[in-house]
Amino acid sequence: MTKSLRLVALDEDDLAILSANLQDALIRVADMAYLPQSKRFALVGKRFDWVKAGEGATERCAVGLHFERVLAASRIGFEQSETERELNLLAIHFEPTDAPAGYIGLTFSGGAAIRLTVECLEAQMRDLGERWVCEKKPEHNGGEGA
Repeated sequence: MTKSLRLVALDEDDLAILSANLQDALIRVADMAYLPQSKRFALVGKRFDWVKAGEGATERCAVGLHFERVLAASRIGFEQSETERELNLLAIHFEPTDAPAGYIGLTFSGGAAIRLTVECLEAQMRDLGERWVCEKKPEHNGGEGA
């Protein structure tokens, strides 16, 4: 039985680890939301388990991710109305402005991106339990992913 992953990011080093574990997560547009009254941006998706891939397995699991202290959210490369569109997350990064404030960027394949304006970096990721075998390991050399 695989142990569920739970990560917190409070600085750029933490965020790099979180980003690496979420690389190639598949996220439907309908499963992302900016909640301005709560100052939160949240999403659920299907995380590819790169640790298990190192052991020869190709598994995905349900995952939740949220950012706190979010002041604004913007998007490029997709429309909010494309609710069934599935985006492939490539990376998450932080760009400081007036410390500890800054921008969090979520970069997706195909030129899609989300930019969050934050008071500070505060994120949490958690596996949600469900796991399944997928057919292929994601590739980054122009091949098809799972």
